[in-house]
Amino acid sequence: MEYPADTDTCPLSSEEIARVREAVYSHYRKYRRRFPWRETTDPYCILVSEVMLQQTGVERVMVHYPPFISSFPGFSPLAEAPLAEVLRAWKGLGYNRRALNLHKTARIVTDRHGGILPAEEKDLLSLPGIGKATAASIRAFAYNMPSVFVETNIRRLFLHWFFPVGERIPDSTIIPLVRATLDRENPADWYYALMDFGAHLRSVVPDTNRRSAHYHRQAPFRGSDREIRGRIISVLLHSGRLDQSNLPAAVMAEGNRVRAICDRMAEEGLIVREGEWFRLP
Repeated sequence: MEYPADTDTCPLSSEEIARVREAVYSHYRKYRRRFPWRETTDPYCILVSEVMLQQTGVERVMVHYPPFISSFPGFSPLAEAPLAEVLRAWKGLGYNRRALNLHKTARIVTDRHGGILPAEEKDLLSLPGIGKATAASIRAFAYNMPSVFVETNIRRLFLHWFFPVGERIPDSTIIPLVRATLDRENPADWYYALMDFGAHLRSVVPDTNRRSAHYHRQAPFRGSDREIRGRIISVLLHSGRLDQSNLPAAVMAEGNRVRAICDRMAEEGLIVREGEWFRLP
């Protein structure tokens, strides 16, 4: 997602900015949510949490984040671990490509950056699976840099506050407001406060994000390629390797479809083909 460049024209008055900040921080002081990744500024821990939270609800991440950090407490242990071990620790979070990207990132950071996650946006964007929003959130939470980004709870808050009516509102309209209200001296806490307020609004006005131009309903999981991909990983974690002729029955899906999915997973590096066999890297 491309964000507009900074401009000298602020879309809000100083009074409006003050009202937003007071409301958001007031809620935060009373109802701040406690998560383990908020209790650290370790760039590695922040990266792991941000990747986990990309497409998974916070409740599931709360379950899987502590044991993952315990098993792989830094870039070097994660880089040195076999991918199968990483995928086993990732099980239950879904979207296993994220685990693969995190594993690749750990190796890149260890080999090219001396084990230190870079803070510059261009360096972060060069890492597998890290886009503009994730790079900006890492800069804010790990390095307390006043970067600008939007995620689902932040989007909900700004739509509710500034766009009580209207449909198909793009993030490009919201971003200048996020930039204008940003607490540049303490961006990490500010974003946590925005997210907590936005999460609260979900129980009050649950349909707000439907008015975003970026809203889309997630396709059903049951029967999807995502479900079959997850089954393939589970089977290979259990059996080590499996003949491709037996794989469709093992994952309970039609043969041609399973073979096509396996081909894509092999291209991505999630599994390895050895003749008629598949295994984890």
